Amino acid sequence: MAKFIQAALFLLMAVVPLALAGGHDYGQALSKSILFFEAQRSGYLPGNQRVNWRGNSGLLDGKASGVDLVGGYYDAGDNVKFGLPMAFTVTMMSWSILEYGSQMSGELGHAMDAVKWGTDYLIKSHPEPRVLYGEVGDGNTDHYCWQRPEDMTTSRSAYRIDVNNPGSDLAGETAAAMAAASIVFHRSNPAYSRELLTHAFQLFDFADKYRGKYDSSISVAQKYYRSVSGYAVQKTNSTLLWAAAWLYKATNEPYYLNYLGENGDALGGTGWAMTEFGWDVKYAGVQTLVAMFLMGGKAGGHSQVFGKYQEKAEKFMCSCMGKANQNVQKTPGGLIFRQRWNNLQFVTSASFLLTVYSDHLTSARKDLQCASGSVAPSELLAFAKSQVDYILGDNPRATSYMVGYGSHFPRQVHHRGSSIVSIKVDPSFVSCRGGYATWFSRKASDPNLLTGAIVGGPDAYDNFADQRDNYEQTEPATYNNAPLLGVLARLNGGHAAYNQLLPVEVPLHKPIAAQPKPVSTSIAPVEINQKETASWVSNGKTYYRYSVIVTNKSGKTIKNFNLTVSKLYGPLWGLTKTAGGSYGLPKWVNSLPADKSIEFVYIQSAPIADVSVSSYTLA
Repeated sequence: MAKFIQAALFLLMAVVPLALAGGHDYGQALSKSILFFEAQRSGYLPGNQRVNWRGNSGLLDGKASGVDLVGGYYDAGDNVKFGLPMAFTVTMMSWSILEYGSQMSGELGHAMDAVKWGTDYLIKSHPEPRVLYGEVGDGNTDHYCWQRPEDMTTSRSAYRIDVNNPGSDLAGETAAAMAAASIVFHRSNPAYSRELLTHAFQLFDFADKYRGKYDSSISVAQKYYRSVSGYAVQKTNSTLLWAAAWLYKATNEPYYLNYLGENGDALGGTGWAMTEFGWDVKYAGVQTLVAMFLMGGKAGGHSQVFGKYQEKAEKFMCSCMGKANQNVQKTPGGLIFRQRWNNLQFVTSASFLLTVYSDHLTSARKDLQCASGSVAPSELLAFAKSQVDYILGDNPRATSYMVGYGSHFPRQVHHRGSSIVSIKVDPSFVSCRGGYATWFSRKASDPNLLTGAIVGGPDAYDNFADQRDNYEQTEPATYNNAPLLGVLARLNGGHAAYNQLLPVEVPLHKPIAAQPKPVSTSIAPVEINQKETASWVSNGKTYYRYSVIVTNKSGKTIKNFNLTVSKLYGPLWGLTKTAGGSYGLPKWVNSLPADKSIEFVYIQSAPIADVSVSSYTLA
């Protein structure tokens, strides 16, 4: 933590709305997170498309291979369609709907449309029982160019797996996506649901009988979505169990239940205790599903084996909570941290599993058993909420990592479509390398707002640089958003339609130190309110995050505003330090209008600092 305090921080300062300091609008965040998927659409856009700066793209995809592969999603900030992360995205969107669809209110239809946009493409990508197209486009040529999707001149080659070139991980994840989505559409579109199940059956059979890693067959995917992290074999095995679990959930067929029971040991479901969950390794996800089967009385004759799955699921939960023998790393601000490149994918997926497991533990009237003791379901939900709140702005930078949520969020997103002027505004062709020269290198906000996108997020010390070339932190991805849909719906809904669930307003843990009382000072016409918003222990020291809200009560606009901050022993964000040592408004803010507020934050291992007005003028 000392390293965090002392390091040179290249952080942008922020003016944060008063509403953000008082809590989050999870319903608004849910709406925005679903809207992001419309910005990622490929193919012919529908008449009800709401992201109006996008146009049709990829209209010849698959033609050279004699198959229609128009549609689907671009995975992130590029223009390639990668089948593995797309299928995982569909699976997690579907799971979100299955658990919390009734709490999505008016957004349920949009969420189901997002799933169907993905499954319509996945159906096209599976033209034969043992043929599955897993990629359209080439990451190497795509990354050489910076073009909006509507102008693409890069390769649109299609790559597939088959019996001679297998890919159990790709086929298994696609089977899981089809099975999960079939449940989503079971009532509203039964014929479509049956079609999805047919594809899921065939794909699982293909994945199981023809074992192999898909990136050995589709080698162009290796630089982008390969079997990595030392879990190459485990990735394939975890996906087979994952697919079987979803097929059992969709059909109640004993075959898939027995597959889970009979192969749990051999395929690692009962042996691997993971500290991550994502498109790469599915063990924590399948272990959570199987634990839910067990708690729901659906284990059949496999209760003992399913109990082993549950033990591993609970080790994952405990590690996230910091209550296991091996715990996940966290930033000083309390965010789960796995890796610098797109770390938030692991935060949203873990938050989803914690939320779902909390609710199912509550229904089963059980607690989580960790190495450090018993943990109530409410604590899991509270921790998941803390991770979501961090993403939405409750962090040392007071920055929202969801584009378009709050007033301080990433403005230079690593995303071709959002960073280049809309083709509907300027239809002039953007060339391959011309896009880099004109748009990528442009040090200004994106011309198109990528509403709802969850970017890669901060580093291990809560630092973040909002720069377009900082792809590790500013690039979004569909699989960042997909698990978040369910958590946001749960937090937004509270008790609604789920009377067995606990409210989300629960304490994360007991206070680790006496809570300083909020401090309010008023030097007319300026009101200053301070409060502690977070605390944590690092290297034996207790650190506090303080929020300060300054409100103009004068009835007139304030200019040349300066504050004196004394007894400050740590970093401060949200103000500009002057040559004389006082603090003024951020450089891009010239004045503070009447009845408006600004917020700044600071961190220190000390009580509240002294903040006072040193000078101002009334306009």
